[in-house]
Amino acid sequence: MMKHKTGDHPDLKMVKPNAAAIDIGSTMHMAAVNPDVHANSVRAFGTFTQDLHDLADWFQSCGVTTVAMESTGVYWIPAFEILEAHGFDVILVNARYAKIVPGRKTDVSDASWLRQLHSYGLLRGSFRPEAEIATLRAYMRQREWLTKYAAAHIQHMQKALMEMNLQLHHVVSDITGATGMKIIRAIVAGERDPEVLAGYRDVRCKSSIETIKAALIGNDRDEHVFALTQSLEIYDFYKAQIETCDRKLR
Repeated sequence: MMKHKTGDHPDLKMVKPNAAAIDIGSTMHMAAVNPDVHANSVRAFGTFTQDLHDLADWFQSCGVTTVAMESTGVYWIPAFEILEAHGFDVILVNARYAKIVPGRKTDVSDASWLRQLHSYGLLRGSFRPEAEIATLRAYMRQREWLTKYAAAHIQHMQKALMEMNLQLHHVVSDITGATGMKIIRAIVAGERDPEVLAGYRDVRCKSSIETIKAALIGNDRDEHVFALTQSLEIYDFYKAQIETCDRKLR
């Protein structure tokens, strides 16, 4: 009587005999191919770029046409892109989908189990946008992070102003608006006269010049001015990087 190999499921029909799978890791990827094609059907590969090309070459030598991989952080991205560039049909699988499928043998590795499920057509790939959309999303994510970093330094500027007892945030709705930034840049440049600083009031500002002047009488200790200066410089840097992202998005 013919015995099935460990992990075989005779009641299921194999629809993708040329399927392979990868269990993605941070420093090593475990790859599995059809055991009927290669005696050593599970192999470990490093995560360096050359390792990923070697993985693609091994898949090609085994006749693989489609690859499933579990999503783990961002570690899957280089492998996905390189395999896709080599012409493989690659799908990204949510790990929980593979875990909820019953019938797994205890001695079957994660990569082998994933390959079996893929060969039976039981895996559904996660949404992966087209290359151009993926590129735009990457720029948008980068812009979002830069905006968060810039916001932190707005808070740092406000903290430095409060330590100097300059109540700018009470007389302007946004210290990074037209009036606020003109005043902050003037303070960093060395201006301390409240009347001169209040003169930077934008016509759209609701507070009067007298109110702004009263709010800008403070204690200009060197360490607070130093903190304000550095926070402004870093804020300007992030704003410049955001503008660079915006040019990429146009």
